[in-house]
Amino acid sequence: MGGPPARTQPLSAYENRYWWSNDEVRLHYRDYAANSAGGEDRPPILCIAGLTRNARDFEDVAERLAGEWRVIAVDLRGRGESGYAKDPMSYAPLTYVQDIEALLAELAIERYVAFGTSLGGIVTMLLASAGHEKLAGVLLNDVGPEIEPAGLGRIRSYVGKPATWPTWMHAARGVQDSNADVYPNYGIEDWLAMAKRLYRVNSAGRIVLDYDMKIAEPFRVPGNEAGPDMWRTLDALKSVPALIVRGARSDVLSAATAEKMVARLGRAELVTIPDVGHTPMLTEPEAAAAIDRLLATVAKEPATA
Repeated sequence: MGGPPARTQPLSAYENRYWWSNDEVRLHYRDYAANSAGGEDRPPILCIAGLTRNARDFEDVAERLAGEWRVIAVDLRGRGESGYAKDPMSYAPLTYVQDIEALLAELAIERYVAFGTSLGGIVTMLLASAGHEKLAGVLLNDVGPEIEPAGLGRIRSYVGKPATWPTWMHAARGVQDSNADVYPNYGIEDWLAMAKRLYRVNSAGRIVLDYDMKIAEPFRVPGNEAGPDMWRTLDALKSVPALIVRGARSDVLSAATAEKMVARLGRAELVTIPDVGHTPMLTEPEAAAAIDRLLATVAKEPATA
Protein backbone atom coordinates (compact mmCIF):
# COMPACT_ATOMS: atom_id res chain seq x y z
CA MET A 1 0.00 0.00 0.00
CA GLY A 2 1.36 3.37 -1.01
CA GLY A 3 0.51 6.80 0.25
CA PRO A 4 1.98 10.10 1.26
CA PRO A 5 4.53 10.27 4.06
CA ALA A 6 3.29 10.82 7.59
CA ARG A 7 2.83 14.44 8.59
CA THR A 8 2.74 16.05 11.99
CA GLN A 9 -0.60 17.71 12.73
CA PRO A 10 -0.89 20.80 14.91
CA LEU A 11 -2.87 20.70 18.11
CA SER A 12 -6.52 21.09 17.23
CA ALA A 13 -10.08 20.24 18.15
CA TYR A 14 -9.95 16.81 16.53
CA GLU A 15 -8.15 13.48 16.84
CA ASN A 16 -6.63 11.66 13.87
CA ARG A 17 -7.98 8.12 13.76
CA TYR A 18 -7.81 5.22 11.34
CA TRP A 19 -9.69 2.16 10.17
CA TRP A 20 -9.08 -0.61 7.65
CA SER A 21 -10.97 -1.33 4.47
CA ASN A 22 -12.00 -4.82 3.42
CA ASP A 23 -9.04 -4.91 1.02
CA GLU A 24 -6.62 -3.73 3.71
CA VAL A 25 -6.19 -0.07 2.86
CA ARG A 26 -5.52 1.99 5.98
CA LEU A 27 -8.03 4.84 5.99
CA HIS A 28 -8.05 8.06 7.99
CA TYR A 29 -10.67 10.27 9.59
CA ARG A 30 -10.73 13.34 11.78
CA ASP A 31 -12.86 12.87 14.88
CA TYR A 32 -14.28 16.04 16.44
CA ALA A 33 -15.83 15.13 19.76
CA ALA A 34 -19.25 16.05 21.09
CA ASN A 35 -18.81 17.32 24.61
CA SER A 36 -21.89 19.43 25.29
CA ALA A 37 -24.89 18.37 27.33
CA GLY A 38 -26.83 16.04 25.07
CA GLY A 39 -24.28 16.24 22.26
CA GLU A 40 -23.08 12.69 22.79
CA ASP A 41 -26.64 11.42 22.47
CA ARG A 42 -27.11 12.95 19.04
CA PRO A 43 -26.23 11.06 15.87
CA PRO A 44 -22.74 11.99 14.65
CA ILE A 45 -22.22 13.97 11.46
CA LEU A 46 -20.28 12.06 8.81
CA CYS A 47 -18.57 14.32 6.25
CA ILE A 48 -17.47 12.98 2.86
CA ALA A 49 -15.57 15.26 0.46
CA GLY A 50 -15.43 15.50 -3.32
CA LEU A 51 -13.38 13.62 -5.89
CA THR A 52 -9.99 15.30 -5.40
CA ARG A 53 -10.64 16.68 -1.94
CA ASN A 54 -10.16 15.47 1.62
CA ALA A 55 -11.24 15.89 5.24
CA ARG A 56 -9.66 19.35 5.41
CA ASP A 57 -12.52 20.69 3.29
CA PHE A 58 -14.78 20.37 6.34
CA GLU A 59 -12.48 21.84 9.00
CA ASP A 60 -14.38 25.14 9.31
CA VAL A 61 -17.76 23.42 9.34
CA ALA A 62 -16.56 20.83 11.85
CA GLU A 63 -15.01 23.38 14.19
CA ARG A 64 -18.26 25.37 14.21
CA LEU A 65 -20.42 22.34 15.00
CA ALA A 66 -18.04 20.34 17.21
CA GLY A 67 -19.02 20.15 20.84
CA GLU A 68 -22.73 20.27 20.11
CA TRP A 69 -22.23 17.41 17.63
CA ARG A 70 -19.65 14.75 17.01
CA VAL A 71 -18.22 15.33 13.54
CA ILE A 72 -16.35 12.63 11.62
CA ALA A 73 -14.60 13.88 8.48
CA VAL A 74 -13.20 11.05 6.40
CA ASP A 75 -10.42 10.87 3.84
CA LEU A 76 -11.57 8.53 1.10
CA ARG A 77 -8.97 6.02 -0.08
CA GLY A 78 -6.21 7.72 -2.04
CA ARG A 79 -6.79 11.12 -0.45
CA GLY A 80 -5.23 13.04 2.39
CA GLU A 81 -3.96 10.80 5.19
CA SER A 82 -5.60 7.65 3.83
CA GLY A 83 -3.56 5.00 2.09
CA TYR A 84 -3.44 4.56 -1.66
CA ALA A 85 -5.16 1.51 -3.16
CA LYS A 86 -3.17 -1.21 -4.89
CA ASP A 87 -5.93 -1.54 -7.50
CA PRO A 88 -6.81 1.86 -9.01
CA MET A 89 -10.14 0.48 -10.23
CA SER A 90 -11.22 0.38 -6.58
CA TYR A 91 -11.43 4.17 -6.74
CA ALA A 92 -15.16 3.93 -7.42
CA PRO A 93 -18.33 4.91 -5.52
CA LEU A 94 -19.40 1.39 -4.57
CA THR A 95 -15.99 0.73 -3.01
CA TYR A 96 -16.15 4.00 -1.09
CA VAL A 97 -19.55 2.88 0.25
CA GLN A 98 -18.00 -0.36 1.49
CA ASP A 99 -15.20 1.61 3.14
CA ILE A 100 -17.68 3.86 4.95
CA GLU A 101 -19.81 0.91 5.99
CA ALA A 102 -16.71 -0.69 7.52
CA LEU A 103 -16.11 2.48 9.55
CA LEU A 104 -19.73 2.66 10.71
CA ALA A 105 -19.55 -0.96 11.81
CA GLU A 106 -16.25 -0.48 13.63
CA LEU A 107 -17.60 2.54 15.52
CA ALA A 108 -20.97 0.83 16.12
CA ILE A 109 -22.80 3.83 14.68
CA GLU A 110 -26.49 3.03 14.24
CA ARG A 111 -27.70 6.46 13.15
CA TYR A 112 -25.83 9.36 11.61
CA VAL A 113 -26.19 12.57 9.63
CA ALA A 114 -24.34 12.60 6.29
CA PHE A 115 -22.80 15.68 4.69
CA GLY A 116 -21.72 14.75 1.16
CA THR A 117 -20.00 17.13 -1.24
CA SER A 118 -19.98 16.24 -4.94
CA LEU A 119 -18.62 12.66 -5.08
CA GLY A 120 -19.29 12.50 -1.34
CA GLY A 121 -22.95 13.19 -2.10
CA ILE A 122 -23.06 10.30 -4.57
CA VAL A 123 -21.56 8.07 -1.89
CA THR A 124 -24.17 9.40 0.56
CA MET A 125 -27.04 8.52 -1.78
CA LEU A 126 -25.63 5.02 -2.25
CA LEU A 127 -25.26 4.63 1.52
CA ALA A 128 -28.90 5.62 1.91
CA SER A 129 -29.95 3.05 -0.67
CA ALA A 130 -28.05 0.37 1.25
CA GLY A 131 -29.30 1.36 4.70
CA HIS A 132 -31.60 4.38 4.78
CA GLU A 133 -32.83 3.58 8.27
CA LYS A 134 -29.43 4.65 9.60
CA LEU A 135 -29.66 8.17 8.18
CA ALA A 136 -31.00 10.75 10.58
CA GLY A 137 -30.45 13.60 8.12
CA VAL A 138 -28.57 14.37 4.94
CA LEU A 139 -26.88 17.28 3.19
CA LEU A 140 -26.12 16.94 -0.53
CA ASN A 141 -23.66 19.65 -1.54
CA ASP A 142 -23.88 20.60 -5.22
CA VAL A 143 -24.62 17.13 -6.51
CA GLY A 144 -27.63 15.15 -7.56
CA PRO A 145 -28.78 12.14 -9.57
CA GLU A 146 -27.91 13.94 -12.81
CA ILE A 147 -24.50 15.51 -13.44
CA GLU A 148 -24.27 18.23 -16.06
CA PRO A 149 -22.04 17.26 -19.00
CA ALA A 150 -20.16 20.58 -18.89
CA GLY A 151 -19.16 20.10 -15.27
CA LEU A 152 -18.27 16.46 -15.78
CA GLY A 153 -16.08 17.39 -18.73
CA ARG A 154 -14.34 20.11 -16.74
CA ILE A 155 -13.57 17.72 -13.87
CA ARG A 156 -12.28 15.07 -16.24
CA SER A 157 -10.00 17.67 -17.81
CA TYR A 158 -7.97 18.16 -14.63
CA VAL A 159 -8.32 15.12 -12.39
CA GLY A 160 -5.18 12.99 -12.27
CA LYS A 161 -2.90 15.65 -13.73
CA PRO A 162 0.03 16.38 -11.37
CA ALA A 163 0.81 19.94 -10.32
CA THR A 164 3.73 21.05 -8.16
CA TRP A 165 4.75 24.40 -6.74
CA PRO A 166 7.81 25.78 -4.92
CA THR A 167 5.87 27.89 -2.37
CA TRP A 168 2.40 28.12 -0.92
CA MET A 169 1.88 31.47 -2.59
CA HIS A 170 2.65 29.92 -5.97
CA ALA A 171 0.16 27.16 -5.18
CA ALA A 172 -2.46 29.73 -4.18
CA ARG A 173 -2.03 31.58 -7.46
CA GLY A 174 -2.33 28.30 -9.32
CA VAL A 175 -5.56 27.46 -7.52
CA GLN A 176 -6.86 30.94 -8.28
CA ASP A 177 -6.11 30.54 -11.98
CA SER A 178 -8.11 27.31 -12.06
CA ASN A 179 -11.04 28.37 -9.86
CA ALA A 180 -11.59 32.09 -10.37
CA ASP A 181 -14.93 31.42 -12.08
CA VAL A 182 -16.04 29.21 -9.20
CA TYR A 183 -15.25 31.70 -6.42
CA PRO A 184 -15.23 35.14 -8.07
CA ASN A 185 -15.20 37.00 -4.75
CA TYR A 186 -12.20 35.23 -3.22
CA GLY A 187 -9.14 37.17 -2.10
CA ILE A 188 -5.59 35.92 -1.79
CA GLU A 189 -6.12 34.67 1.78
CA ASP A 190 -9.02 32.55 0.57
CA TRP A 191 -6.91 31.10 -2.24
CA LEU A 192 -4.08 30.37 0.18
CA ALA A 193 -6.47 28.54 2.52
CA MET A 194 -7.82 26.53 -0.40
CA ALA A 195 -4.32 25.62 -1.55
CA LYS A 196 -3.54 24.26 1.92
CA ARG A 197 -6.62 22.06 1.73
CA LEU A 198 -5.77 20.77 -1.74
CA TYR A 199 -1.99 20.34 -1.51
CA ARG A 200 0.68 18.90 0.79
CA VAL A 201 4.47 19.23 1.05
CA ASN A 202 6.27 16.15 -0.28
CA SER A 203 9.60 14.69 0.86
CA ALA A 204 11.46 16.87 -1.65
CA GLY A 205 9.93 20.04 -0.23
CA ARG A 206 7.65 20.59 -3.23
CA ILE A 207 3.97 21.41 -2.82
CA VAL A 208 1.92 18.73 -4.57
CA LEU A 209 -1.70 17.68 -4.91
CA ASP A 210 -2.84 15.59 -1.95
CA TYR A 211 -4.34 12.62 -3.73
CA ASP A 212 -3.32 9.57 -5.73
CA MET A 213 -3.23 10.54 -9.41
CA LYS A 214 -4.61 7.08 -10.20
CA ILE A 215 -8.07 8.06 -8.93
CA ALA A 216 -8.60 9.36 -12.47
CA GLU A 217 -8.42 5.91 -14.05
CA PRO A 218 -11.92 4.59 -13.17
CA PHE A 219 -13.41 8.08 -13.22
CA ARG A 220 -12.61 8.36 -16.91
CA VAL A 221 -14.63 5.24 -17.66
CA PRO A 222 -18.16 6.41 -18.63
CA GLY A 223 -20.67 5.59 -15.90
CA ASN A 224 -18.19 5.20 -13.04
CA GLU A 225 -18.75 8.74 -11.81
CA ALA A 226 -22.24 7.90 -10.58
CA GLY A 227 -22.98 4.17 -10.70
CA PRO A 228 -26.56 2.87 -10.79
CA ASP A 229 -29.81 4.73 -11.48
CA MET A 230 -29.30 7.59 -9.06
CA TRP A 231 -32.89 8.86 -9.14
CA ARG A 232 -34.02 5.53 -7.74
CA THR A 233 -31.17 5.75 -5.22
CA LEU A 234 -32.30 9.24 -4.19
CA ASP A 235 -35.72 7.83 -3.32
CA ALA A 236 -34.19 6.18 -0.26
CA LEU A 237 -34.03 9.68 1.25
CA LYS A 238 -37.76 10.43 0.95
CA SER A 239 -38.41 10.08 4.68
CA VAL A 240 -35.17 11.76 5.79
CA PRO A 241 -34.71 15.47 6.64
CA ALA A 242 -32.60 16.71 3.74
CA LEU A 243 -30.76 19.83 2.67
CA ILE A 244 -29.68 20.38 -0.91
CA VAL A 245 -27.05 23.09 -1.31
CA ARG A 246 -26.36 24.40 -4.80
CA GLY A 247 -23.88 26.96 -6.03
CA ALA A 248 -25.66 29.48 -8.24
CA ARG A 249 -22.77 29.25 -10.73
CA SER A 250 -22.57 25.44 -10.60
CA ASP A 251 -21.87 23.55 -13.81
CA VAL A 252 -22.46 20.18 -12.08
CA LEU A 253 -25.89 20.51 -10.43
CA SER A 254 -28.42 22.41 -12.55
CA ALA A 255 -31.21 24.48 -11.00
CA ALA A 256 -33.75 22.23 -12.74
CA THR A 257 -32.25 19.05 -11.27
CA ALA A 258 -32.09 20.59 -7.79
CA GLU A 259 -35.74 21.61 -7.96
CA LYS A 260 -36.72 18.16 -9.19
CA MET A 261 -34.87 16.65 -6.23
CA VAL A 262 -36.83 18.77 -3.77
CA ALA A 263 -40.11 17.86 -5.46
CA ARG A 264 -39.23 14.18 -5.33
CA LEU A 265 -38.14 14.17 -1.70
CA GLY A 266 -40.61 14.62 1.09
CA ARG A 267 -38.58 16.64 3.56
CA ALA A 268 -35.99 18.57 1.58
CA GLU A 269 -34.93 22.21 1.54
CA LEU A 270 -33.03 23.76 -1.36
CA VAL A 271 -30.57 26.57 -0.65
CA THR A 272 -28.75 28.30 -3.51
CA ILE A 273 -25.49 30.06 -2.68
CA PRO A 274 -24.96 33.22 -4.75
CA ASP A 275 -21.69 33.92 -6.57
CA VAL A 276 -20.34 30.40 -6.00
CA GLY A 277 -19.85 27.54 -8.44
CA HIS A 278 -18.99 23.90 -7.80
CA THR A 279 -18.78 23.56 -4.87
CA PRO A 280 -19.96 25.73 -1.97
CA MET A 281 -17.71 25.43 1.09
CA LEU A 282 -20.73 25.28 3.46
CA THR A 283 -19.31 28.20 5.45
CA GLU A 284 -21.33 30.75 3.46
CA PRO A 285 -23.99 32.46 5.63
CA GLU A 286 -26.85 30.93 3.64
CA ALA A 287 -25.35 27.45 3.93
CA ALA A 288 -24.52 27.79 7.64
CA ALA A 289 -28.05 28.91 8.48
CA ALA A 290 -29.55 26.06 6.47
CA ILE A 291 -27.26 23.53 8.19
CA ASP A 292 -28.45 24.83 11.56
CA ARG A 293 -32.07 24.37 10.46
CA LEU A 294 -31.37 20.82 9.29
CA LEU A 295 -29.62 19.90 12.53
CA ALA A 296 -32.37 21.47 14.63
CA THR A 297 -34.84 19.17 12.87
CA VAL A 298 -32.58 16.15 13.38
CA ALA A 299 -32.18 16.95 17.08
CA LYS A 300 -35.97 16.85 17.51
CA GLU A 301 -36.38 13.51 15.73
CA PRO A 302 -36.97 10.43 17.87
CA ALA A 303 -33.84 8.31 18.30
CA THR A 304 -35.52 5.32 16.66
CA ALA A 305 -36.67 7.21 13.54
